[in-house]
Amino acid sequence: MRVITCVLIPSVVLLACGTEEVNGPPLPAPSIPIVYVVNGGSDNVSVISTETNTVVATVAVGTVGPGVYRTGVAAITPDGALVYVANYNSDNVSVISTETNTVVATVAVSTQALAITPDGALVYVIAGSDSVSVISTETNAVVATVGVGIIPYRLAISPDGALVYVANIGSDDVSVISTETNTVVATIAVGYFPRAVAITPDGALVYVANRASNDVSVISTATNTVVATVGGVGNSPGIDIAITPDGSLLYVANGSTPDNVSVISTATNTTVANLTVGTKSSFLAITPDGTKVYVANEDTGEAAVISTATNAVVATIGVGTSPVDVVIKP
Repeated sequence: MRVITCVLIPSVVLLACGTEEVNGPPLPAPSIPIVYVVNGGSDNVSVISTETNTVVATVAVGTVGPGVYRTGVAAITPDGALVYVANYNSDNVSVISTETNTVVATVAVSTQALAITPDGALVYVIAGSDSVSVISTETNAVVATVGVGIIPYRLAISPDGALVYVANIGSDDVSVISTETNTVVATIAVGYFPRAVAITPDGALVYVANRASNDVSVISTATNTVVATVGGVGNSPGIDIAITPDGSLLYVANGSTPDNVSVISTATNTTVANLTVGTKSSFLAITPDGTKVYVANEDTGEAAVISTATNAVVATIGVGTSPVDVVIKP
């Protein structure tokens, strides 16, 4: 590797510079975020480079399955090493190594949605029977099961890893689980048919999209009460929601077209845009730098790329059949 070295010459206030060869490996290239799209119709995962917006690998997993059980079926560990994919129809979870893009483990647990704690130690999965199971990432074994509300659908974990918020579509409420005790410490009534949940990066607010009431409930984590309700979104909101890394914008995937992705300002808790990005937009994820949103378009087998600067679609990428979730490796 060639490096530049400089010597200060005090008498003339000058830097004398030259080059020399230094032993050792070259400096690593900047990391490029990688997008993982779970395809419920073809039971595989498309791996997309955000640098080229092309599919660079395809990973076969279990039977993910289409239908009403398509929820937040994938999650990635905070260090970006592993992707967990919920295979509803085969009652297990595939664990993908992002280094090799191969399945390195399979966990026998029935689940339709999952989330990983910020320290990467635990995976919380909705296991059916109105409960949430807890998987240790060290052993890939179930270590606890927690009873929640009726028909839990989606869940999110607070940035400090202390609480899990579970949206229950059958009881129109949110169960709050303490990760220290794995017990429910609060139950919060929200809108009708809550089916997606996201937490701001500072952990202050929880946003819950309510499909049947066509609105979004805003929960204060300080009081575990609803402090605002946001209208003006598309029909049947809450297939998925995601918040930009700076916490300023919330993107909501709606179950209807057109206007199938809504954009909410978290500063004012108002809808500032409704975007048409494809056919049956199902799930979305935002790049770590907050510049792009990747949206799975289920009916067309594509992933659309939204620029957050313009809220316009800047690329469309062909993936597998019926894409149902998106996660991004930082």
